[in-house]
Amino acid sequence: MQSWSRPVIPSVPGESSPPCLFDTATQSLVEARPGDVARIYVCGITPYDATHMGHAATYVAYDTLQRVWLDAGYDVHYAQNITDIDDPLLERAAVTGENWRELADSQIELFRADMESLAVIPPVDYVAVTEVIEPIGRAVKRMLENGTAYTVPTPESSEGEDVYFDIAAAERLSPWTLGEESGLDRAVMAELFAERGGDPDRDGKRDSLDPLVWRAAREGEPRWESAVGAGRPGWHIECSVIALMELGSDFTVQGGGSDLVFPHHEFSAAHAAALSGKPLARVYNHTGMVAYQGEKMSKSLGNLVRVSQLREEGVDPRVIRLAILAHHYRSDWEWFDSVLDASVERLQRWQDAFGASSTAGQDSASDVVDAVRAALRGDLDTPTALALIDGAAEAGVDHPALIADAVEALLGVRL
Repeated sequence: MQSWSRPVIPSVPGESSPPCLFDTATQSLVEARPGDVARIYVCGITPYDATHMGHAATYVAYDTLQRVWLDAGYDVHYAQNITDIDDPLLERAAVTGENWRELADSQIELFRADMESLAVIPPVDYVAVTEVIEPIGRAVKRMLENGTAYTVPTPESSEGEDVYFDIAAAERLSPWTLGEESGLDRAVMAELFAERGGDPDRDGKRDSLDPLVWRAAREGEPRWESAVGAGRPGWHIECSVIALMELGSDFTVQGGGSDLVFPHHEFSAAHAAALSGKPLARVYNHTGMVAYQGEKMSKSLGNLVRVSQLREEGVDPRVIRLAILAHHYRSDWEWFDSVLDASVERLQRWQDAFGASSTAGQDSASDVVDAVRAALRGDLDTPTALALIDGAAEAGVDHPALIADAVEALLGVRL
């Protein structure tokens, strides 16, 4: 799958080091130190609606992480999926009367345009689920063979049997235990599982939390042939297989929104461990939720602020990015139209202070860049980084162009 164009990233003098990130699994700050290459997987969109501000905040956060790694001298291997076959996509297509494939294609193209406008570094591997049905089918077969999955009878109208992940068997046979990634107790898991696409009451399951890994073909639904018969993948197994294919096991960071902690990331890690015998990632990191009109921004509620709509209204994408960076990536926050006004003013101040027509002041630009680097290494503290640039704009620095390069390289905002 084609991604989008890579932004220009200036080289900034000075030295940096790997960041510390908050690890959901241990509930602590850990150093995200790669080997030669930083390997990161971030869950992509289900393409049935345009990019909203919650999506944008997540992808800007992990773009910032890539920039910090690059500034520290590491290569970055970034992989991302597109869930271009799933129940929400099929349901939206049925409601609107659109062909599900055409709906997905149109929203993927819009997402690409949104990401490029926000200067988000594209993934090296941008993989649609429909491109990897065969590997997913083989993975499900392996899980059946190694005892970490089992079949459940399906309605007479279906072809074959559904396949479910066996939590108890995986705990015995792989280096994973339930709750290892999410840190949640079973009561909370049960509530979230029911709310987020799970089927706790399905007859024939060994554990109410066992997730679906392969859905046997039903009449009227899209289907693909695979090693386990006709059908389509479950939600979590797709990310496990794509991540293992592109990044291998035990990669540096798995990222996504905090609403993915359970069940999606918990079971993505579980499936990968059942397939590889190793942990999926070293750090499990999550972004906060963005609210609008008093509720978490979501497609189901329809309370969306879309990047594409703001762009169509003439909002500078740099302003959108600055509005996002003004909030710490792990915090939950609410979108108000006024955040754009503040970001417009900030961008203008920065352009006046560090643009081509700016004049030199007395403060050390190198010291400011060092401080910005330190803030970003400390769990991607973008609000502090922005405040440091604000202070430099007010005081004046000896080399304004250095600040301009650092803002573009580290914060993704070209002045």
